[in-house]
Amino acid sequence: MWLVKSEETSNRNFGKSPGERTIEELSNSSVIILDKHSGPTSHQCTAWVRDIFNIRKSGHSGTLDPAVTGVLPIVLGDATKVAAVLTGLDKEYVGVMHLHKEMPEDAVRNMIADKFVGKIRQLPPIKSAVARKERERTVYFFDVMEMDGKDVLFKVGCEAGTYIRKLVHDTGQALGIGAHMSELRRTKVGSFTEEQSHSLLEVRDAYEIWKNGGDGKLLREILIPVENAIPHVKKIFVKDTAIENICNGAPVYVNGISRIQKEIVKGETVAVLSLREELVALGISKMTSEEMVRRVKGVAIRNDKVLMRRGNKMPQNA
Repeated sequence: MWLVKSEETSNRNFGKSPGERTIEELSNSSVIILDKHSGPTSHQCTAWVRDIFNIRKSGHSGTLDPAVTGVLPIVLGDATKVAAVLTGLDKEYVGVMHLHKEMPEDAVRNMIADKFVGKIRQLPPIKSAVARKERERTVYFFDVMEMDGKDVLFKVGCEAGTYIRKLVHDTGQALGIGAHMSELRRTKVGSFTEEQSHSLLEVRDAYEIWKNGGDGKLLREILIPVENAIPHVKKIFVKDTAIENICNGAPVYVNGISRIQKEIVKGETVAVLSLREELVALGISKMTSEEMVRRVKGVAIRNDKVLMRRGNKMPQNA
């Protein structure tokens, strides 16, 4: 899994591993998996979380319609810089499709299996944030869990950017009877599940308990360090002596690398970490993993988003 370019150890007088951060530090560099309730927009939920923590910025990945509930990742403070790598994660949903006429369950199951699993073509709805032109998306599974008259309880796993309301509408059209979505809950985003999610009330209460001098244990369970929120992004580890230059805008040169995850390809988004597993930056690889190990000079990663603050690691000549 890892290729070692240089055996290095970190100077423990500099930096801080994610598990050692204070709650104040976590509040500005973490991800919360919110269990969104029906009614507010994703933007409103994000603003409420930002106000709870009294931080300057926050964001979310994967918008949910106001009526839709479930998993909504919210990034806090400096973690907003990783929002782009969370937006493209696969999604899972559970919902209810209401058929406009009754139909045998086998006919519904067979139509879904034949036409709506695998690569599909989908025209985004009129009210959407993207250009309204047909595009291809992948539906990994679309399972009918049970039927009760005209109501179909379903579970679907799909590529990011798949419109479930439109998927249900198109299913109704293909069946020749029409259908609409009456309920929907998002149960998973990438590796984030509803079991990890917390209601807005739980988030607020955990924060207030800590703020008023109570135990911060509940809040620590809610705040996911940004490093733990990107398991799908390949990683490289850099030497302490390279970090300050990176924080000042320099790229990652091969002679500053210690360890490299295998199978990195050119043009891929890569996470740059310190030897204490702190996320320093996100960047675009200019070499493959094997080239990073083999070469003695050159730019390995062009940094795109730098998360670590300047002065957090020792300078190059320390």
